[in-house]
Amino acid sequence: MYPGIKGKVAVVTGGATGMGRAVSLALGRNGARVIVSTGRNRKGAEETVEMIRQSGGEAAYLPCDVTSEDQVENLVRQTVDNFGKLDLAFNNAGVGPDGVRLPFRKITELPVEEFDKVVDTNFKGVFLCMKHELIQMQKQRSGVIVNNGSIGGLKMAPNFGAYGPSKAAVIAITRTAALENAATGIRVNVVCPGPTTGTELTKNSFATNPGEEEALKSHIIPMGRIGTTDEVTQTVLWFFSDDSSFTTGQAISVDGGMAAT
Repeated sequence: MYPGIKGKVAVVTGGATGMGRAVSLALGRNGARVIVSTGRNRKGAEETVEMIRQSGGEAAYLPCDVTSEDQVENLVRQTVDNFGKLDLAFNNAGVGPDGVRLPFRKITELPVEEFDKVVDTNFKGVFLCMKHELIQMQKQRSGVIVNNGSIGGLKMAPNFGAYGPSKAAVIAITRTAALENAATGIRVNVVCPGPTTGTELTKNSFATNPGEEEALKSHIIPMGRIGTTDEVTQTVLWFFSDDSSFTTGQAISVDGGMAAT
């Protein structure tokens, strides 16, 4: 159990599957009251809520398209109306090329519509969530935000012309928010996963790119294996916990050493 999480009210965007589900379940196991949100996969979000309840935790589902300021504002308002406060937020909703939902493209071949979709979700979505989460947390003079970045925001790669820059922007705005709110006791950090089993992005990418997984293990990831959602989740929980009470504005990679190369 991580100290300081029990009894807290937490919002997780993109909580229907993958990393969002893993963090939601872990927050529930640690005694947080979890609001699971998604913009497109209501069934998955409701399954996450039921999994938390089955394990003895408290959870609720609230819909939210993070690219809409009205919906983000409503998510925070409904959370506070129903639970009285907002203590923790995991801004996880994101999209990127995986060969299924979005193709891998060079910058010269990248349609503006695809660029906008990635940037609006990954960067604008985090901005909007933080804006309204911080407004509430400033009233309370307390709270912790963790944004989901990526190794892609630290190391650029071909065919990720929107994804990598959007995640780099997430790291930058995280640090900006951390500095603006440090004196209030509100902490803001970002986790930067490498390729991770259990996420839709990695699953689809491996399925459409034969040999990618083996290449990552043998040539790209120094530790020689793919990470797990549980390993990333442990870092997110540490950020949320009292154990990291003097940590803000930090980007921690959970990537088997990729960022160090």
